[in-house]
Formats: sequence, C-alpha cells, structure tokens
Amino acid sequence: MSTSRFSPQQLPRLEHPDGSPIRALVVDDEPSLAELVGMGTRMLGWDVTVAHEGQEAVRQARVITPDVLVLDWMLPGIEGPEVLRRVRAFLPDVPALFLTAKDTVDDRIEGLAAGGDDYVTKPFSLEEVLLRLHRLVQRSGAATADEAELVIGDLTLNTDSREVSRGGDSIQLTATEFDLLRYLMENARRVVSKPQILDAVWNYDFGGQANIVELYVSYLRKKIDVDREPMIHTVRGAGYVLKPASA
Repeated sequence: MSTSRFSPQQLPRLEHPDGSPIRALVVDDEPSLAELVGMGTRMLGWDVTVAHEGQEAVRQARVITPDVLVLDWMLPGIEGPEVLRRVRAFLPDVPALFLTAKDTVDDRIEGLAAGGDDYVTKPFSLEEVLLRLHRLVQRSGAATADEAELVIGDLTLNTDSREVSRGGDSIQLTATEFDLLRYLMENARRVVSKPQILDAVWNYDFGGQANIVELYVSYLRKKIDVDREPMIHTVRGAGYVLKPASA
C-alpha cells in the first residue's frame, strides 16, 4: 500500500439528505484488507459493515441497504460478480467497486462488464480507493455534499471563503491565482490548453499572449508545489494538468 499526506477528512463530507451517514459494505476474504478499507471509510464518516464471503455479503446487503459496495473479485462461496448480481436484484442502483489482483486490460474489461462501476487492482493505494468511492457515491445521487469545497488529493479550495490549503497548510493566493487554481481543480486529471485557460480565467483573448498563462502557472507552482510533490504538470504541446501528487 502506498502512503501520502492525504487524509480522508480532507474530502467534502457526504451524508444522506436527512443527515444520516453513508452506508458502505466492504467484502474481502483477507481480514486485514477488509479492515483497512473499513477503517478508511469510517474516517470519511460513513457507517461500514465488513463481510468476508459472498453469501454473508448478500445477507448483510439486505439488512443494511448499502449506498456503495467494495467487492473482492475472488471470494469464498460465491465470487464478487455473482454477489453484485444478487445484490442488484434488490438494490438495482447501488454502485460497486471491485478490488482484485487481476490486472490485465482484459481483466479490467471483464470487471466493468460484470457490472462494476470501478476497478482497483491489488496492491492498491488506500487514498485511491477512498477517492474513487467518494466519487461513486457523489455520482449516485445518494448523498449531499458541501459543493463550495473542491478537494484534490491534499489540496483544498473553498469557493465561498476563498481559502486554500495543502496538507493542512494555509496558502495565500491573489484573485487571479485563485481563479486559475479553481479552474485547474475543476478540471483535475484533464489536460487544459492555454487558450482554454485564457478564456476561463481572463474571459478574453490576450491576442496571442499565452505567456500570461505560463507566468501565472509559475506563480501558482511556487505556492502550491514548493517543497512538495508537484501537482501541477506541463504536458508539452498540449497545456497543463492538475492531479493528486501520488497519481
């Protein structure tokens, strides 16, 4: 498992509209892995139930009505894809993330074809699993969240208070630096070109003066990435991309 300065508490808290916690069902026949993922999801503020074999997982799903499933592919009794099929018979919209040691492209396709919404191979980064689960629950519509806050890895930006922090350290930005960082975070993991940035941040064409983007990206890097693993990357000939430090 990889480690980083990421903390689950840095993600916007998700909960049901009535304020009750998100329910996760974690299924893995390796108790240490199940407990690791369970611990991480509890740190998100979720209620977590752990099971170690397929039939037990189906029984638990009927009892707790989970909002998200974490399923090992290879399970005693019935395997992960069959667990998902049986659970979807009475919870048709529940999202599921598969954990598996199978890591070829064909295996990934098989996992998604089996109904999985996402797929993570072992050994995995707990950070990655938690981020993916958080995203699955957000997309499912089961939860509400503080939409004013953007969180990528250990970088947090609040659009209401205009506060920015990385790894818990407050970062002071100018208005333009803030708008640039917000655009990069809203498009995290996606390469954005200099013209796209000019249009989004400055709202008009600088007449070919794309170097203004280079200048402000340089300013931002000195504040966001200094003495840390970089998050803002140059993609030669294409633009820039912001992604978690460990990605």
